[in-house]
This record gives sequence, C-alpha cells and structure tokens, in this order.
Amino acid sequence: MPAEYTYDHWLKSLGLPLYTGFFIEDLRTLELEWWEERQCSTAFVKLMGQEGVCEARITEIPPGKTLPPLKMAVDEIVYVIEGNGLASVWAGDQPRKPFEWQKFSMFMLPRHCWSQLSNMQGDKPARLLHYNFLPMAMTTIPDPEFFINNSHESPERLYGKEEFYSQAKITTEETGIFKLTKPTDVLWSGNFFPDMRAWDKFTPFKGRGAGGSTIFVHFPDSEMDIHMSIFAEGTYKKGHRHGPGRVIVIPAGEGYSIMWEEGKEKVVVPWHEASMFVPPGNWFHQHFNVGTDPARYLALRPPLQFSGYEGEKVKDRKRDQIEYPDEEPWIRQKFEEELASRGLKSAMPQIAYEDPAYEWDYQAAKAGG
Repeated sequence: MPAEYTYDHWLKSLGLPLYTGFFIEDLRTLELEWWEERQCSTAFVKLMGQEGVCEARITEIPPGKTLPPLKMAVDEIVYVIEGNGLASVWAGDQPRKPFEWQKFSMFMLPRHCWSQLSNMQGDKPARLLHYNFLPMAMTTIPDPEFFINNSHESPERLYGKEEFYSQAKITTEETGIFKLTKPTDVLWSGNFFPDMRAWDKFTPFKGRGAGGSTIFVHFPDSEMDIHMSIFAEGTYKKGHRHGPGRVIVIPAGEGYSIMWEEGKEKVVVPWHEASMFVPPGNWFHQHFNVGTDPARYLALRPPLQFSGYEGEKVKDRKRDQIEYPDEEPWIRQKFEEELASRGLKSAMPQIAYEDPAYEWDYQAAKAGG
C-alpha cells in the first residue's frame, strides 16, 4: 500500500473528492463538490505516479463569480479546460496585474503573491486544472497553513524589469532545468500562453519517432516547466520511460497510450480533448494517434530532482527506449486494428519497423501538424 504523506492527511481533512487510478477520461465532466473556503467546486486528482510529488486540482468557478483572493507559497501552473475569465495578481500594496484567459490558456500564478480568478461568462461555469509541487513542499514543512495565505510576500518578483505576463520569448539561456545542446534547440520563456491548442511554434523532436515536434517552456525564476508535443494522424511515438510526476493533459486529438512496468501487464489509456493521465515512474509508455488530425499532449513536469527531466530525453536509450523494430508485435497489431475500426490506415512507413536509424521527414510532419 502506498505511503501517506502530510499532503494526503491534509486532503482527507478537506472532505473533497479525490480521484485515483491511471487516468481521467474527461476533466470537463468530472464530478466536483463545493469547497466553501475557496467558494468554488473542486476535486483533487492523485493518479498512480503522482504520489508525494505533485498536486492536480480541478476548480470550477460559478457563472459570473469571482473567487476569494488566494496566496500560495509554491508556484502554480493553471491550464484552462473550459471557459474564459480574468486573473488579477498582486503583492503588497502594489497595483494589480490583470490579464484575460480563455479555453486552452496556460499561465503561472507566482509563489508569495496574491491571485484572484473571475469567470467572465454569466451563463456558464469555467473549469481550470491547477498543477503544483505542494505534496513535496508539505513533506519538507509539514504544516499546511504555512503554504496558504501566509504573511510572506515577494513583490520584487512580480514587479521586476520586465512585465511578468508579457508575450513569451525564445531564450538561449540555460536554466538548470533544460540543457540546450544543439544550435536548433529552442526554449520558450514566459508566464502566460493564450492558447496551447493553437500554438504553432514547434521544433522537430528527433529520436522519439513519428516525425513529432515539441515546444519546451520555462517559467522564469521558477523550477516549474512544461513541454507540449504534436504528432501526425496515423502515427505513434516510441515506447520510453522516465521518472514520476508528469501530468499529461490533451488539448487536441484522439488516441490512446499504453503504459506498463517492465515485464508486467499493460494498461491502455484512451484519450481525447481534456483527458488526463500520468505515466508512473519508470513505467514504459507509448502514445498513439488514431484520429483524423494531428494530436498534441501537454506535459506538466515534476521537479528537477526526478530522472528524465531534460525534455523527453532518456538517460540510457538502450535501456529506457524501445525502437520500433524491437517492440512487441502486439503494439503494431493493436494500432492497425484501432485505425481499421475507424476506417483509417496507418501512416507509419514500413522502413521504420526495419531500420532503427530511420530518419523521419520532419518538414513534412511539421507541415501536416
């Protein structure tokens, strides 16, 4: 039975829904319950692979309502599942920094700063996914009250030289989280991304197959980061494994992922827009696009201390990645059967199953996705 940490005891004390297992098929329809203190409907998600590492929380803001101000002692990434609204962030007696968000937006709420979220729609609720490292923080300081609305503030971070929520920019600065090893490596830095579903500034991610491309995002002055990958219809990525704590949410596409601990039974995870899953630590996993459009998955990533943190890089490719010629025949067979059931055919080139050094046409893949 998994260990229980300070964070887990705190969750139990709230009496709010907690979802476990391997995946959530649709965050848009997940049943929530009212959290009086926060004046919103809420549920927590703790899938296998998250335990003791990261928090995933779903909040729903009632139509036309504004939530009470909240200040946390940890950085938090917010991804908008449904709706549009307004965020205000401030510290001390400094002026508020407001910005509007919409469906598929992603933004950072900085530690030690107040934030307030409003639903600008008067007829529909807004639903958000929150991601942070609160479980690890509470293990270090086992006092939940320390992390919520405490007296410490950090105005210098929010009111620095550059506008905190300005447009994201390309940076060549190494952060300690990402290592830029090639001239073509691109890292985006920013705290607000208006639409992750519409983002088109990808760069080829060679080595994982499927002709896929990726964006890597660093949040300035934070050890939080994300990446988002896109890959074409009728293709699938190579099986690989890394450390725990990656919360994966789907902005677009239809498909499934397979996850398994080496030598053990496989778990099939179906996904579409607003699905969520977490590959458990050191479990192999593989992503398959069986839809008619490019699929993209957004990975909210764990702290630097966990293995496999440099993008989707694996430390030992022979041990931690499965090349197409070496995969079990069942993998390809299931993929082709899933496509056939939808009246579709595989776009995987035969040579990819014969030559482990096969190079995809990344320009064509990028044009298609």
